[in-house]
Amino acid sequence: MSRTAAPTSPPDASRIEAAPDLPSVDDGMPGSAGQQIEARVYAAISQALLSGKLRPGMPLRERNLAQALDCTRGAVRKVLARLGFEGKLVLEPNRGAFVPQPSLDDIRQTYRARRVLESGVIASVCGQLSAAQLAALDAHVAQEARSHAEGTHERSIRLAGEFHLTLIGMAQSVELDTFARQLVAKTELYKALYDPAEFMHCAPTEHAQLVGQLRDGKTQAAMALATAHLDELEARVLTRAAAAETPDFRAIFAEAFAGPGS
Repeated sequence: MSRTAAPTSPPDASRIEAAPDLPSVDDGMPGSAGQQIEARVYAAISQALLSGKLRPGMPLRERNLAQALDCTRGAVRKVLARLGFEGKLVLEPNRGAFVPQPSLDDIRQTYRARRVLESGVIASVCGQLSAAQLAALDAHVAQEARSHAEGTHERSIRLAGEFHLTLIGMAQSVELDTFARQLVAKTELYKALYDPAEFMHCAPTEHAQLVGQLRDGKTQAAMALATAHLDELEARVLTRAAAAETPDFRAIFAEAFAGPGS
């Protein structure tokens, strides 16, 4: 059974492995100190997710995380609730938090939604962006290129997602922004879980081409490029997700059919 997250409202953090024996991160602590701890825990778990170190379906236990990150379970609980709301973790009542384990159909539906949303945004803003907006996109692409050159995989994934969010934000719609953040968070995670790092090098080049087409008002070309980009990402993720989903029965049962003395 697949585990996917699509929350519509913030989850109740108290339902995730309640820990009455340890105080909340805010108990007896200055607010700023508690916030700093939560920010550190959030950054650590997010980095582990985007670097592919946490595998699909893996449970994230409060006690283990608190020991590993040298903080209270209360701080971990708040961060897990936030990550669940963002769609980066699955929160199951009375069971805890898990790394998403999406089905192939979940992945297809998410990428389809992104294609529809981004094609609409491109049609709306192409040829209409100001010089300042185009300069912001150019600067972001340059930052992506530097990150790729430095080989920082998780940062490259994050920056690639932020490029699309920046572009969608230029449509000036709060509703689109909210929906886009959920979709991008999911596809970022799918990429980290299933797409190998060696395929990451193409993103800055494709984003630079897209900015050029937006600048020149080439709506159809920009939509085709954005769609092809998402198609390619989806295909790679689906291929690896399907391989991870299908057990190698020949390898599993090879010993049972081995000849005597083999």
